[in-house]
Amino acid sequence: MTSLENARVLVIGGSSGIGLATARAAAAAGAEVVIASRSAKKLEAAKQDMGVNVTTAVLDITDAEALEAWFGAAASFDHIVVSAAQTPTGPVRKLALDDARKAVDSKFWGAYQVARAARFSERGTLTLVSGFLSERPSASSVLQGAINAALEALARGLALELSPVRVNTVSPGLIDTPLWNGLGDDGRTAMFDKVSKSLPAKTVGKPEHIANAVLFLMTTPFATGSNVRVDGGGAIG
Repeated sequence: MTSLENARVLVIGGSSGIGLATARAAAAAGAEVVIASRSAKKLEAAKQDMGVNVTTAVLDITDAEALEAWFGAAASFDHIVVSAAQTPTGPVRKLALDDARKAVDSKFWGAYQVARAARFSERGTLTLVSGFLSERPSASSVLQGAINAALEALARGLALELSPVRVNTVSPGLIDTPLWNGLGDDGRTAMFDKVSKSLPAKTVGKPEHIANAVLFLMTTPFATGSNVRVDGGGAIG
């Protein structure tokens, strides 16, 4: 296993949820962590929450020119994680086309542009966060499944193009993150209870579960072009 001691790790989307958990885990393993997000306020809150010496960067991965300029001025990274995305959801015939395009721009093109602009150390890694809907589509989230599948295909191709940089994806199921705060405490609890009963693992995921998978891919030199699904059995249940 490769050590993360003193490794330079960039977590895009590192101000909350899966990204923040990944940043915490990497920092705990001795990495020099940079967390990036579009919101300076969220970044400052995340930095205070982590309680360790991390660097922050205000970064919008949908802005290709700004992204290229930022990476051009930064030192190369040993590991880059992309967990940032804003993906409005809904049935194809009801989801506004503008919202659908924004979802693709954020999750797919954002990751594509990071891969295009980023500077890696010789045997660095790029890990993209997709989602289990790529394998188990939902009638109410068709676009999300398509984006996740495209992201996983992108990673497999990039693993060939960017070699010896290793490129992988982690595919989460339902994860208990601030994404669901809009449901309110009661609605959130009810949804998690319902979903956990339907899953083979009988629980919903935590951000730390996904962070663990990301660190596995960072530190395993033989893993590239791989997709690690961490979904409580959602794709088979």
